[in-house]
Amino acid sequence: MERMDIRGILFDWGGVFTRGTFDRRVVQNLARRFALPEERVAEAYFDLVERLELGEWTLRRFWDALSERLGVEAPYPVFERLFLGSVAPRPEMYDLLLALPDDLVVGLLSNNYPVISSFLRAEESFDRFDAAVFSNEEGIKKPGSEAFLLALERMGLSPEEVLFVDDHPDNIAAAQRLGFKTHLFTEPGPLVEALAGLGVQLRALPKRP
Repeated sequence: MERMDIRGILFDWGGVFTRGTFDRRVVQNLARRFALPEERVAEAYFDLVERLELGEWTLRRFWDALSERLGVEAPYPVFERLFLGSVAPRPEMYDLLLALPDDLVVGLLSNNYPVISSFLRAEESFDRFDAAVFSNEEGIKKPGSEAFLLALERMGLSPEEVLFVDDHPDNIAAAQRLGFKTHLFTEPGPLVEALAGLGVQLRALPKRP
């Protein structure tokens, strides 16, 4: 059997396991739901969202602040449904996740939010992750080195043994400075090729239309 050049792979979530960025989809859905200019929603959302991302606020507290800023009224359950409904999974990546060899340590490093992180943990495919670091649970986020180092600790590997996959260049640059192998994600195809180049033999991937 061909020897693998890596012992682990560390994934981002949004933009890798989802189509497009989750935040942008939330903004678009909020603008549509409340008939507001998307630019106005984006300004308010991104001004507040780091408090959510670092776990300083619950999702309910975030909605209280955001709805006040936007001048709209809707009960929290309405927003929570919209928030969760903004997840747009990329099925091909979940196929790839389950096709990874069993001896490859798989981690997840995500700047994420309350409710969403719990939603992901409840999915059956989440069992394939050997380690997970969510910013809202740890109070640290990419591209800070602390987040990467915590993920490595939970994976039990050194950066040189791990391929880090993310769709954001700043996160890729931060990982490279720490000694990770990296892949800037655009589509599943190039990632499959990169894994093959590192000696990772995938199980057969299902064919999708």
